[in-house]
Amino acid sequence: MKISFIKKTLFALIVLCTVSTVHAQDKMMIDRIVATVGDKIILQSDIENQVLQMMSQGYTASEGVECEVLEQLLIQKLLLTQAELDSIEVGYSRIESELERRLMYFVRQVGSEKKLEEFYNKSMLEIKEDFRPLIEEQIKTQMMQASLVSGLDVSPKGVNKYYKELPEDSIPMVNTQYQINQILVYPSQNEDAKNEAREKLLNLRQRIIDGERFSTLAVLYSEDPGSARRGGELGFRSRDELDPEFAKAAFRLSDDGGISRIVESEYGFHIIQLIARESNQVNVRHILVIPKVDIEEKLVARNKLDSISNLIKLDSISFKLAALRFSEDEQSRLNEGLMVNPMDASTKFTLDELATAEYNVVKSLKPGEISEPFESRDENGKLVFKIMRIKKEIESHRANIKDDYGLIEQMALMEKQLKVVEKWIKEKKKKTYIHIDESFMKCEFLDNGWIK
Repeated sequence: MKISFIKKTLFALIVLCTVSTVHAQDKMMIDRIVATVGDKIILQSDIENQVLQMMSQGYTASEGVECEVLEQLLIQKLLLTQAELDSIEVGYSRIESELERRLMYFVRQVGSEKKLEEFYNKSMLEIKEDFRPLIEEQIKTQMMQASLVSGLDVSPKGVNKYYKELPEDSIPMVNTQYQINQILVYPSQNEDAKNEAREKLLNLRQRIIDGERFSTLAVLYSEDPGSARRGGELGFRSRDELDPEFAKAAFRLSDDGGISRIVESEYGFHIIQLIARESNQVNVRHILVIPKVDIEEKLVARNKLDSISNLIKLDSISFKLAALRFSEDEQSRLNEGLMVNPMDASTKFTLDELATAEYNVVKSLKPGEISEPFESRDENGKLVFKIMRIKKEIESHRANIKDDYGLIEQMALMEKQLKVVEKWIKEKKKKTYIHIDESFMKCEFLDNGWIK
């Protein structure tokens, strides 16, 4: 069994969010069992549906793709069987949260709930009933997989050993990276804009009370880019992880499905719906509306940054001190205005990791140059003006232990995890009843101990 394939199947599992009746409205399909793992079965339709799902996500269906999918499903069934033996349980709220997130993804894909219902020829309630056991199985599989590799780490000595033993053609190329300083200024919001935001939320709140789904309206109208695509869901959070006013309103909700009054936070205005409460955490959905900023306030912010930029260019103040004094980004102002990459917590970015506005600015700058003030959005979708400077440009290169230790460490840990999982699969296959239909006997992976 090749490490590269195990990596794809175990650590980047493609979501099995289809059911065997997906194409029932098109034609009647005679299904059949193509494999059995313990008391779990794999249907021909499971394979066909996953191939279709892969193709819809941009994969090219090559010869042997059904064999690849079958191997993935066999591994999943092994993990699921062990999860049930180990009595791994999934909380109701977690299943419902994931189910809602997946459904919102499909709603966005087809355009509306009505179109999704037409596609499946079922009501949303029926679709949820079909998906729920699939979601529960997948979460159990992921939890089982995580339990196999929990506690694994790799020492600095192990990282160095891994790097030295890597063939040169296996060492990845690192794209050109940038370290970027920034100074942020938020334009003020007037009272008229705030009232308009409140009115919009009042209207949305009434629509929910009248029967529309909170999650659907969050997808359509919420201005929180991180949660809108998930139907507004934030996941379980403690009080300390939330804005104080938001937390106060969220923890005050007592009934699942309950909706808050309008809440003002540092990000804008919200309505909040309780999904579930566990101990000192809550899982909520929210719809965020950010008050619009008028042209005059934008101009004030832009002019302020212009003045700061000129002071830096005249050497009247350093960028480091200007960021400390004037930047309104609490995260970066204490560190020379240095941007932090949310993907890996480093201070390095490739162009592709930047938002569109920042991408367009950085690609036209040389190291040491300061940009003109430009309009952007922060991570919460709030309007902001920035000036940026490239502190350092790191040319494209083959990864090395000095400059890319974090990347090499990740690779070393991944290999260690993969070997543990691979060994577990090898042993588990020996102890588990497995039967595979003759029509798949041509699959090359069967030589790796799947046939006894």
